[in-house]
Amino acid sequence: MRHCINCCIQLSPDNVQTQQVSCRGGSHHGRQDCPVCKAENKIVFRVDGKQMNLLAVLEVRADGNESWGGFLRFKKGKRCSLVFGLIIMTLVMASYILSGVHQELLISSPFHYGAFPSNPSLTEGENPSDAKEHHHQSSVNNISYVKDYPSIKLIINSITSRIEFTTRQLPDIEELKKQELHMFSVIPHKFLPNSKSPCWYEEFTGRNTTDPYLTNSYVLYSKRFRSTFDTLRKAFWGHLSHVHGKHFRLRCLPHFYIIGQPKCGTTDLYDRLRLHPEVKFSAIKEPHWWTRKRFGIVRLRDGLRDRYPVEDYLDLFDLAAHQIHQGLQASAAEEPSKMNRIIIGEASASTMWDNNAWTLFYDNGTDGEPPFLTQDFIHAFQPDAKLIVMLRDPVERLYSDYLYFASSNKSADDFHEKVTEALQLFENCMLDYSLRACVYNNTLNNAMPVRLQVGLYAVYLLDWLTVFNKEQFLILRLEDHASNVKDTMHRVFQFLSLGPLSEKQEALMTKSPASNTRRPEDRDLGPMWPVTQRLLRDFYGPFNARLAQVLADEAFLWRKT
Repeated sequence: MRHCINCCIQLSPDNVQTQQVSCRGGSHHGRQDCPVCKAENKIVFRVDGKQMNLLAVLEVRADGNESWGGFLRFKKGKRCSLVFGLIIMTLVMASYILSGVHQELLISSPFHYGAFPSNPSLTEGENPSDAKEHHHQSSVNNISYVKDYPSIKLIINSITSRIEFTTRQLPDIEELKKQELHMFSVIPHKFLPNSKSPCWYEEFTGRNTTDPYLTNSYVLYSKRFRSTFDTLRKAFWGHLSHVHGKHFRLRCLPHFYIIGQPKCGTTDLYDRLRLHPEVKFSAIKEPHWWTRKRFGIVRLRDGLRDRYPVEDYLDLFDLAAHQIHQGLQASAAEEPSKMNRIIIGEASASTMWDNNAWTLFYDNGTDGEPPFLTQDFIHAFQPDAKLIVMLRDPVERLYSDYLYFASSNKSADDFHEKVTEALQLFENCMLDYSLRACVYNNTLNNAMPVRLQVGLYAVYLLDWLTVFNKEQFLILRLEDHASNVKDTMHRVFQFLSLGPLSEKQEALMTKSPASNTRRPEDRDLGPMWPVTQRLLRDFYGPFNARLAQVLADEAFLWRKT
């Protein structure tokens, strides 16, 4: 007489359920079908609802007794075989659970049956060489994604139904001064009239042996900036003005800012623009002072450090200030100088959108909306500042952002899951708060596994337009820049009123390779799944429509043809 032990084990990402059915039968009793395994002598292993190819048949002979006590009478060899089989099953289950991989198990099955191919991406009659191509299609059609689309679409519909672009209430200058007393005491209200950049002279009280950058937070907290400040030290003492026994240094703020957005080509624009002889950038490409460092933030999740004073930020423009100082001296002596045409730029890609620190330093605003934004303070000192924005399709921006910042386990599957989670978190916020409150919600932004909010360009631009005029902005698209670099750079030159370049200078600027492109290992991961792209297009669609309306340019709809 034989006993058929049919075990059906089903794993899901959220729980592990085991169902065991003992089916007994003999020639004189007839046969009872197992409700799960349907009377077949096998162990069926299921993953995410799919039968996998880990099958085994355990046959046990009993001596006139149908109890499990017969196990003790196994021969030693059969007991070892059974134990070994159970160990294999345990390892398979552990590898699945610990790895978090849902498409296939880490330990391949030693059993191969025609009905269940060892590679779940292959079907009968398919060539193994076509596995990679088929895996893409099968993953797109994976039930865990396609089946979830209607429910995620409901979440997106819930979000879009609550979108309301409202005008924010602006703070007055006295309220701003109360928040940043020191900044207002350092930066004057008026600047030198014969400088294109906002500059002024400030008395330097240190001695010749004093290190002017001894306490600068940028060099104290980052070793990679120390060589930069060594260069600044060498140039410092030769560019002081001496009047009535006192020393004066020229201080400057940027004439223009490249304010965003991250993963939209700002680094490439910066690298090309700094080749123009009339443009000088900060000593550090992205100081992130207005949005982070002035609050003592390096990484918000790491806590707060000492706040970087405004003097530390101004130090970053000293090399440019030295050249402007030379131009001013030449003008005073009525000598022509190219230094008079120099303008200063800054290119922190966080300036447009990152206001995560407001909840830590400012009193809560109305209904969770921030009472002060970065642009309020920039405008208070530089109402005539010029602002450059580089944008790209927010769907592609988010995937590029994910590939760049994710540290491990990057894949189209992982990206899809993180997008789904971020959409759910964003909807939870929108159920209780306004769109602006959710976009600037620090807790939400830190909780979302992908930076979904950075692609909501319309929200940020509309808030910037409450303090700056539209004519002060140059809005570019990465797609246009990538297809015609020369045209983009000419638009920037015109916007900043820069002089023309020689043919050689222009060729160097426009024909050099693109900067900060996708890493080879990230390119090998391929594109996001079409179902993920579809969800994100549904989410970003209303925001793109508002952006295109504000800019009167349908190119910012990013419609795919």
